[in-house]
Amino acid sequence: MSKTITIDPVTRIEGHARITLHMSDKGDVDDAQFHVTQFRGFEKFCEGRPFTEMPAITARTCGICPVSHLMASSKACDDLMAVDIPPTAAMLRRVMNYAQMTQSHALSFFHLSSPDMLLGWDSDPVKRNIFGVAASHPELAVDGIRLRKIGQDIIEMLGGKKVHPAWMVGGGVNAALTAETRDAMLAMLPEGLDIAQRTIKWYKQTLGKFDEEVRTFANFPSLFMGLVSPEGGLEHYDGYLRVTDEQGKVLEDMVDPHNFQEILGEAVEDFSYMKFPYYLKRGYPEGIYRVGPLARLNVADHAGTPIADQEMAEFKEMHRGAVLSSFHYHYARLIEIIHAIERMTVLLNDPAILDHHVRARARGNRNEGIGVAEAPRGTLIHHYKINDDGQITWCNLIIATGHNNLAMNRGVKQVAQHFVNGKKLKEGMLNRVEAVIRCYDPCLSCATHALGQMPLHIELRDAAGELCDEVRRD
Repeated sequence: MSKTITIDPVTRIEGHARITLHMSDKGDVDDAQFHVTQFRGFEKFCEGRPFTEMPAITARTCGICPVSHLMASSKACDDLMAVDIPPTAAMLRRVMNYAQMTQSHALSFFHLSSPDMLLGWDSDPVKRNIFGVAASHPELAVDGIRLRKIGQDIIEMLGGKKVHPAWMVGGGVNAALTAETRDAMLAMLPEGLDIAQRTIKWYKQTLGKFDEEVRTFANFPSLFMGLVSPEGGLEHYDGYLRVTDEQGKVLEDMVDPHNFQEILGEAVEDFSYMKFPYYLKRGYPEGIYRVGPLARLNVADHAGTPIADQEMAEFKEMHRGAVLSSFHYHYARLIEIIHAIERMTVLLNDPAILDHHVRARARGNRNEGIGVAEAPRGTLIHHYKINDDGQITWCNLIIATGHNNLAMNRGVKQVAQHFVNGKKLKEGMLNRVEAVIRCYDPCLSCATHALGQMPLHIELRDAAGELCDEVRRD
């Protein structure tokens, strides 16, 4: 008989989710779904708030990526105010964003994903965690903890605290940088670069052990999207949207982020609280695309910093056209950490970083504002509308993890069909199904937003389990 296998919860991710595998009577996987089971709905309870509060409010969407929401929200508020922020403020925002990239990518690689690679996919789940890594590979564990701390410390030095700093505001930032703080940050970066280079060298030497996972972990043709600089380089703070196909062919280039609705649509499904964005010209669900570090390296022509450029060139040589396997998100994260540290070094050594003019002030001068930036997990879009009193009347957040929703669901099915035997389940099979989700480093606390009215099914059962009543809302 056919049956259903449920993995609940999905472990070593940020947020709450489950995976359902639908098996045939032969024990093969017919279908698989990734369910995001929590719901928060920031868009609705932001309504009525002054737009100036939005950076601080939306930063609370998540304790892992508050800096990313702080930045996208501040950029949307810049747009509502119709101001160009001071150049030094843009530089400081970039530094904090690179620090966020460093700490978040380190968390994903070392704490959440390295246990599988170091201890084995089939290893005891009790030990398959960062504590197990610390026991068996203490040097690597220490490097991961230290690298993440460097990113968090820089965030704290700029924003006053490591989590939910309220430092970025509409019009810029609320405090200039001192020479003492600048020097303290610069002093940490060489150690961070050493750790990142040491780790990527180890990773490349180890990658050959995971050929089967590389072939099957969401390895399929799709589109890719990310920001690029005006020169087509790797970009995280500003720039233009670029969409490429599986061959690396550019489909959309130099799209002003304010015009994102011309290329992207959003759909909903009844099995998840996370939306399903798609590329409009291919429709839903054929318009599947991926964002994040893998996508950013695929769409960019170069990194723009010397060491990251060398690593990126080697990365791109792995595949003709785009690098398709989502397993390589891990590889891409390490390259982005190197790039982030190199860029922070350049920015902090610029004398203009100490300029005291870091904020432009204005009231709301437009009724609609859009802020787009690259979060660690991919392109993040904040879209606000306000009334003449500056109060939010409508808000939509398109989260990086949401962009990847179609790809994650397809990846779960691919991995399950390759590894899972419904007649004889093993721990390593199910762990690989979870691990393909970890490749994307999803942040579900950020992404649980619904478009319109959510489907609802409530059942009332008695003590014997008999159905007494039910209510459905489609």
